[in-house]
Amino acid sequence: MLKTLETVDPAFRADVINGLSEPIPAIPARWLYDRRGSELFDDITRLPSYYPTRTETALLEARMDEIAERACDGCAIVEFGSGSSTKTPLLLRTMKPKAYVPIDISGDYLRESAARVDEQFPGLAVYPVEADFTKHVELPAAIGGMPRLGFFPGSTIGNFIPRSATDLLRHFRHILGTGAKLLIGMDRVKPVERLIAAYDDPEGVTAEFNLNLLRRINRELDANIPVDAFQHEARWNDMLGRIEMHLVAVRDVEFTIEDRSFAFKAGDTIHTENSHKYGPRGARLLLLAGGWTPLAEWVDPNEDFALILAEAQRNRFAP
Repeated sequence: MLKTLETVDPAFRADVINGLSEPIPAIPARWLYDRRGSELFDDITRLPSYYPTRTETALLEARMDEIAERACDGCAIVEFGSGSSTKTPLLLRTMKPKAYVPIDISGDYLRESAARVDEQFPGLAVYPVEADFTKHVELPAAIGGMPRLGFFPGSTIGNFIPRSATDLLRHFRHILGTGAKLLIGMDRVKPVERLIAAYDDPEGVTAEFNLNLLRRINRELDANIPVDAFQHEARWNDMLGRIEMHLVAVRDVEFTIEDRSFAFKAGDTIHTENSHKYGPRGARLLLLAGGWTPLAEWVDPNEDFALILAEAQRNRFAP
C-alpha cells in the first residue's frame, strides 16, 4: 500500500532515494533501527560471537563504583540511545542520578525502554526524548539546573566516519553544555577473524538485521525490492580501520521505490554500516577533536574494549 507523506519520515525517504542514486550506493546506518531492527540488534548483543556488549557490560560491572565516583554527583544522565536492558540499569543503580533522559529515533522502542527503567527505578524521574540525536535536540526543562553526564555506550561512535564522529561529539557538547561529562564506549582493534565473526554470526541474526532494512524500505516507501536478491556481507577495511556491512546483489536485479527505478548488477553492493575500531591514542585524539578532554579510561583484561570518561572543559585562552 502506498504510504502518505504524513506517515513516512521524509528524512528516511530522502536518505534512501539519494543514497541509492549515488555512484557508491549507501544508506545511513541509523535507518537500520526501526522497531524490528532494534529488536534484532538486541538479539545480536546476546550472541556468543558478538563480544562488544558482554565485554563492555563486564567492564561496567567491575569498575562501576570507580566510574560513578568520578562521573556523577546529583546529575542527570542523558543517554544517546534508548537504553540497554543491562548496561543502563548498572549505571542508574550505582550513580543514583536525579534524572534519566534517553534520546532515541525509534519512538516505540524508546517508550518501551523508558517504561522498563521507570518500573525498575520508581523514584527516578525519566524523561524520554524522541529525536535523532545527530540533529537538534531540546533537553527537558526539568533538568536545566542539574550537572549532566552523557552516556554513549556500545561503541556506537564507531558507526560514524571520523569526520562525522568529530562533528557528533561537538554536537553532544552543545547539547550537554560546558562542564558536562561524557562516558563513552569504544571498541579496540583486534584480529580480523574475531571482528568478522562478530559482524557475520553463524546464526544469521546480523544478516537478518541488515536485510531488514530492505523490508523496511518495501513497507514504508512503496518499494518492490526482491529481498532474496541480496545477501549480507561483513568486510574488514584495514586502511580505514573499520568493519563494513554491505548488502550484496547475488544476481542482476531491478526494482522501484515510489516509482523511481533502480538497477543493480550481481556483485554490486549497498553500504549500510561502518564500525570503526580505535587504538588508545586514536580514541583520545578523536575525543579531543570533538571538544572533550579525556579524564580517565578503563579497559578490560584482554584490551578488547575501553570506557572513557571525558569532560567538556571551558576553552582555554592559550595552550
